[in-house]
Amino acid sequence: MWEECIPHVEFAYNRVVHGTTKMSPFEVVYGFNPLTPLDLLPMPNSSLLKHKDEKDKVDFLKKMHKQVKLQIEKKKMKGVTPRFPNNVNNTYKSEYST
Repeated sequence: MWEECIPHVEFAYNRVVHGTTKMSPFEVVYGFNPLTPLDLLPMPNSSLLKHKDEKDKVDFLKKMHKQVKLQIEKKKMKGVTPRFPNNVNNTYKSEYST
């Protein structure tokens, strides 16, 4: 029974704007955020699209992918972890230690 819910949960998850990318996975892949699964049919509602022809769509998606990449890199820089996260005492021995 729970298996029947998976497509609905996946759709809902893919519509949520993620903190790292500042876009939903649907926006990153398709260039728009669908309201219902019907919006993903082969002929999406053109009023939802931010582009009207194929060249504009390609340019739009390339620009969006650059933005996503920058957002991910920015997020990574905020969450820089210590070099030796498992070392509780922050002590380590190098090959030069005595």
